[in-house]
Amino acid sequence: MPEGGLGELDSRARDIFRSIVESYLSTGDPVGSRNVSRILTTALSPASVRNVMADLEEMGLIYAPHTSAGRLPTEMGLRFFIDTLMEVGDLSKEERKLIDKEVVKAAGDVDSAESLLSEAGHMLSAMSHGAGVVATGKQDIRLKHVEFVRIEPARVLAVLVGETGTVENRIIDVPRNLPTSALVEAANYINAHFVGRTLAEARRELEAQHDERRREIDKLTERVIAAGVATWSGVAEESSTLIVRGMSNLIGDVKAIEDLERLKLLFDDLESKKDIIQVLGLAEHGEGVRIFIGSENKLFSLSGSSLVVAPFRDSDEKVVGVLGVIGPTRLNYARVVPTVNYTAQLLTQLLGR
Repeated sequence: MPEGGLGELDSRARDIFRSIVESYLSTGDPVGSRNVSRILTTALSPASVRNVMADLEEMGLIYAPHTSAGRLPTEMGLRFFIDTLMEVGDLSKEERKLIDKEVVKAAGDVDSAESLLSEAGHMLSAMSHGAGVVATGKQDIRLKHVEFVRIEPARVLAVLVGETGTVENRIIDVPRNLPTSALVEAANYINAHFVGRTLAEARRELEAQHDERRREIDKLTERVIAAGVATWSGVAEESSTLIVRGMSNLIGDVKAIEDLERLKLLFDDLESKKDIIQVLGLAEHGEGVRIFIGSENKLFSLSGSSLVVAPFRDSDEKVVGVLGVIGPTRLNYARVVPTVNYTAQLLTQLLGR
């Protein structure tokens, strides 16, 4: 950004810049000085518009994709427009009712949180004409009950039941000479000491009480307990979820071979769930909606896409995931932002029940 920055823009330059950006967001095409002069509410000749466009280009706000073509906003220009010029209205009552109907109905009809999140992603895709995305990390289950069942001489199935009724099964390795009584003692110890605690809390407590615990249980039982708790509390990446709905909407925006390459990179990222923890971190440290344009979005920077995300929380106000919209940099931000924000708030209410 040049010294003096965007504060140097007078009202005429801002009007011309706004017209260029709004035309781009609407059509995706470069716009020339003649068309801009027709759009403006104040009379201004194409020659005068060209002079202002030259200044805007020098400031890095717009550029010409081809010789003798019209102008498009740069990523910096889009950022300036979103931060200072874009008017984000609230959703209409009809739009809120539509979101309520789709998401709240899903909350009553489906039998899992993942199904609810999937419905939210589908709704976001339909309303934004982009791809709806929902990302959640491993839910730190609070323990209700544990059992250990031998399935092979040196392997045991550990069954964990959470307070919410969720069940997780994990296979752990144990010594071949481990007696069945040690499995029973291990389960009894965990059920007696760690009910109501998260797995992370249980593991920390196990480590802190190591010496005291040794006096209560023998060495073989201790190994089963440690292995069981570590297995559950160390699988965050496996338990992460990335839900994407409406990727076909992005195909309709393809206008050139380079767009196809951009789209392929984006699809590859999504299919591989690449850097999902980074998706969660995008919105975790801020309130409300965050917008990442092109290269600002380090997750999908190679695809030239924009990401609009907001966090949703559980009943303890802890961020448990993010949802939003992925699309081209010419997303209808003024419409997408309030839609994402309202849906995130609604999910927070539903998950907090």
